[in-house]
Amino acid sequence: MSRLFGSVRSRATLGATLVVAVALVAAGTALLLSLRANLTGEAGTRAERSAQAVASELAARTPLDKLSGLDAEDTPVQITDEDGVLLAASEDLERITGTGTSEVTPAPGRSDADDDRDGDDDDRDDDSLDPDEIAPGASFTNGTATIDGDTEDYRFAAVEVETPDRGRLTVHAGAPLAAEHSAVGTALTAMLIGFPLLLGVVAAVTWLVTGRALRPVEGIRREMAAITASEDLRRRVPEPATHDEIARLARTTNATLAALEASVERQRAFVADASHELRSPIASLRTQLEVAAAHPELLDLDGAVEDTVRLQNLAADLLLLARLDAGERPAGTRVDLAALAREAAAGRERVTVEAEPVEVSGSRGQLGRVLANLLDNAERHARERITVTVRREGGEAVVGVADDGEGLAEADRERIFERFVRLDAARSRDDGGAGLGLAIARDVAVRHGGTLTAGAAPAGGALFELRLPLAGADRGHASDPDRP
Repeated sequence: MSRLFGSVRSRATLGATLVVAVALVAAGTALLLSLRANLTGEAGTRAERSAQAVASELAARTPLDKLSGLDAEDTPVQITDEDGVLLAASEDLERITGTGTSEVTPAPGRSDADDDRDGDDDDRDDDSLDPDEIAPGASFTNGTATIDGDTEDYRFAAVEVETPDRGRLTVHAGAPLAAEHSAVGTALTAMLIGFPLLLGVVAAVTWLVTGRALRPVEGIRREMAAITASEDLRRRVPEPATHDEIARLARTTNATLAALEASVERQRAFVADASHELRSPIASLRTQLEVAAAHPELLDLDGAVEDTVRLQNLAADLLLLARLDAGERPAGTRVDLAALAREAAAGRERVTVEAEPVEVSGSRGQLGRVLANLLDNAERHARERITVTVRREGGEAVVGVADDGEGLAEADRERIFERFVRLDAARSRDDGGAGLGLAIARDVAVRHGGTLTAGAAPAGGALFELRLPLAGADRGHASDPDRP
């Protein structure tokens, strides 16, 4: 069962069919009940009219054997007194239920001649009819009656009438319910036949519509499975020419594949560049050690230490980049950028610091690394002077590092933040570094919710601006020391 309804298509079809089935059953039930109530009410109205007609004749002191209502073939009538004794009934009535008495033969009593004499002696005017003698309204019951051997269901109406000679009488008159039974039966049969057919149509249409709607999803699934099997991230899933949710899903999937492809390519390039960068100091160090092993007097100890330090710094840079790529979040401690800038500039002869106290939230070690990398880059290109400024600007802290060197071409102001990029190909690796400093600085800035850009300095050199959001207290509301 779980496999049968394991697809969205099956569940959608089942759900739509069940909803329609419940709606049809509720509507059909309401229709049958309403139809039955209306037809029963019409039968009751006919029965009440018949009873009222007989009651009017009784109130007019019409003899029992001359009552016109007793001659109707499809309307059984009974007349009973206050004690429930049957006084008169329809001629062809053989059996009756639902009127309170099952008798169909009148009890022996005064003859109709006596009734006539009583009527002649009575001081009342035979032609007069007092409306108060007939009780308003009627009571209704359901029962059966057998007339000429045919038994049917009837709706009976009971009307009470006050007569001067017989006291209070009750007239029971019935109307057949055959029309009600026939109409209800026909409607029920139509529903029993039509509802399953309608549900079948709903299920079929839902199955076809959902299948057509989900066809692009199946195409996306097959393509994703093929991409996973082939490991070819250059492939893309098909995008339907619509503007619905499935089209947006396909576009988002392709965007994700593009980002994943770029990430993988970037990772591969990073591994290749890192391997290349590590090969040089390791090879140099190995050569020096091999020479020292064969000729101890030729050992270049300073060069070996220098290569080891360079190798250590490169490994530290690679480790930091790996942590940043893994999504490491900076610590949410307060950092005074002015104090951090002075610490980074300490011991550097050409550096001038112009800073006002500005606090940001982040990692002191990582932000210090950013300033150190920017100053290292500035020292490699400055002629005489490097200026570090720290200021507030709106809701941001801005740190500027400017030099008076040759500056940066506009086309290179973004490329220099790529990993392992050196603009001067003629520079030695010792002078130019591994090309990771600025890439690390920008990654750290982004992780702290800020930006790092390169531009032109007023003195003609390069200007690097680090922008970070101010700490909570500096934005005018309560701060959280652990807030990132």
